[in-house]
Amino acid sequence: MIDELKNFVENGIKSCKILVVGDVMLDKYYFGEVTRISPEAPVPIAKVFKVDETLGGAANVTHNLALLGCQTSIIGQIGRDNHGEIFLSKLKSLGVDYSGVIETSKPTTTKIRVISGHQQMIRLDFEDASELDAESTDKLLKNFSAQIENVDAVIISDYGKGVCTKKICREIIGASRSQKKCVIVDPKGDKWQKYFDASFITPNLKEFNAILPKKISNDDEQIAEAARKVIEEFNLSGLIVTRSAKGLSIIDGEKISHIKARAQEVFDVSGAGDTVIAVFAAALAGKIDSEAAAYLANVAAGVVVAKVGTYAVNREELLNALQ
Repeated sequence: MIDELKNFVENGIKSCKILVVGDVMLDKYYFGEVTRISPEAPVPIAKVFKVDETLGGAANVTHNLALLGCQTSIIGQIGRDNHGEIFLSKLKSLGVDYSGVIETSKPTTTKIRVISGHQQMIRLDFEDASELDAESTDKLLKNFSAQIENVDAVIISDYGKGVCTKKICREIIGASRSQKKCVIVDPKGDKWQKYFDASFITPNLKEFNAILPKKISNDDEQIAEAARKVIEEFNLSGLIVTRSAKGLSIIDGEKISHIKARAQEVFDVSGAGDTVIAVFAAALAGKIDSEAAAYLANVAAGVVVAKVGTYAVNREELLNALQ
């Protein structure tokens, strides 16, 4: 299996065409050093020595795909603001097709974090999480219809910021399945009816518990049993449940596999779910078996959690991790 995955990452992944639809964001990081307390209020003063801007939310999924070498396109919503301009410039530099991104009166969702050492001091969120209006919904779905025929797989990345409404999810899943395109969902909240008939859904354990009638623990048998019921209830092909330090579980038909996380120091789990769905979708698009695709996604997530902040894995890092 390892040789097959190495060959795919090195060669086959370049031909995969993936379309990402969802809530896009800009992540900004102010890295500083705290040396004193403010005389104005009892708060620490961080002297900033570095500022980073990176793609977040659904756009982090796209970032991962682009760095892996996939032919990548994205559909989402940004505002007519400076953060939106920065966002588009970053997509352009990656060679991502962003023609499906629409501008609305809502601001570009932006998260600003102030970090001292490895400790996050504060996060500032700029957003309007209300659902897209009818006009914006029509524009977005029109852009989707123009691209669906030319891709191998579709990812819905739901961050609850107003793009992944029931109408949009139902139409995207329906159109994808009618054209026999795999559609994988990273869910948000407990309203999974809008994801009905998706190929795979990739919740973490907390998100999975949110839709279960009775909470389960991080246990192989409990996860497998609950997953079978959820797969039947929502007519899915399968589920991937990410389980933090215990790795992930994939349930696909009669196949069940619990894949352990690699032992290492974990600095930051933010963005790991984006990496999992990106790598898993790319592997499925490349005709890799779902169990092997999940294994590859778990390896990639192991690279990401060892980094600070939102991080996208590249092809060379994934190949090295496969060694």
